[in-house]
Amino acid sequence: MSPTSRPLRKLGFLTIGLFDEADPRRGHESTLEIIELGERLGFDSAWLRHRHLQYGISSPVAVLAAASQRTSRIEFGTAVIPLGWENPLRLAEDLATVDLLSGGRLNPGVSVGPPMHYDRVKEALYPDTADVEDFGYERVRRLLDLVRGKPATDFSGVEGFEVFSDRVQPHSPGLGGRMWYGGGSLASARWAGEHGMNFLTSSVVKAEGSDEVAVDFAQVQLSHIRAFRDRHPDGENARVSQGLVVIPTDSATPEQRAKYEEYAAKRTPRTLSPQGPARLMFAPDLVGTSAEIAERLHAHAAFREVDEVAFALPFTFEHEDYVQILTDIAARLGPALGWRSAA
Repeated sequence: MSPTSRPLRKLGFLTIGLFDEADPRRGHESTLEIIELGERLGFDSAWLRHRHLQYGISSPVAVLAAASQRTSRIEFGTAVIPLGWENPLRLAEDLATVDLLSGGRLNPGVSVGPPMHYDRVKEALYPDTADVEDFGYERVRRLLDLVRGKPATDFSGVEGFEVFSDRVQPHSPGLGGRMWYGGGSLASARWAGEHGMNFLTSSVVKAEGSDEVAVDFAQVQLSHIRAFRDRHPDGENARVSQGLVVIPTDSATPEQRAKYEEYAAKRTPRTLSPQGPARLMFAPDLVGTSAEIAERLHAHAAFREVDEVAFALPFTFEHEDYVQILTDIAARLGPALGWRSAA
C-alpha cells in the first residue's frame, strides 16, 4: 500500500437494481440476494441507486426495509435520492422507520436539482405547484431539520382520543448524523460541509474554474473533498465516501473478462474531456486484476484522502457477474487496499 494512502476502513458497493418489466419481482429479489451476499462476504455497506420511470429501483427505501429483515450487520445507503421527487416530511418519516427497523444501519444519501425531464413529468408530479417548486438546497435543509427532530408543526398534545407530536414520528436519534449529500461541484461540497452532512463523491464531477480540456478528474474530485472538509465542523475527520466503478477480473471467466472490457471501452470516450454545458467529467471504469486496480487507486489523488468507498457495480451485467465481482472485491481488492473484512 502506498504510504500516502489512508488504509481503507469501510468497503461498500452500489447497485442500480435493474429489472425486467415483464418480471419486476425477480429483479428486486436479485438485488436483495446481492445485499445478503455482501453481508456474508464482509462488506460494510450496500448502497442503492434511485431511478424514476425507468427499469431500476424507484423506491430504495422500501427495498432497504426488506433488506433490513434479511440481514443483521451490513449498513444500507441510498446514492442518491433526488429530492426533487420527494416531500421532505414524508421522506423523513420513511427514513426514520427503516432506520429503526434496521437497528440504526441506514445512511440516506440525497441530492438536489429539478427532476430529470421535468417538463415531461411535472404535470404528474406537481400538477398544481410545478412552476413554484424549489429544487435547491433549501429542500435538503428541510429534510435535515425534520430528521434531526426539529418541530414540523406548532401543535402537539391530545385531541379527543388521538395523541399528536410536533415532530416527525418515529424519531431515530442517530439518523441525523448519518445523512449524506451526493455532490459533484464545489458549491455542493461546501454546502454539505457547512451543514454537517457526510459527503458522497462519485465517478461524475463538474470541471469548474478551468477552460482546459485536459483537466484531471482526480484533482477536481480532490478539490471537492478538501472544500467539504474545510467547511465541516469535524475537519479532516469528516466522512467522505468515493464511488468509482471497479471491475476486478481475478476469478472471471474469459467470457466475463471480454464483456467487462467491452463495457468499459464503450464508456471510455466520455472520460477524455468535459462533457456538455455543465462540463461534466467522468472517471474511467477500472477493469483488471485486483492488484492492477489497487495500483491505479493508490495513484488516484482523491482516493488517497478517503478511507471509505462504495464501489459502483456496472448497470447492465447479470446476477452471476455481480457475484463474481463482489467476491473478488471482498477477497482480493479490499485487502490490497488495507481493508479488513467484517465477516
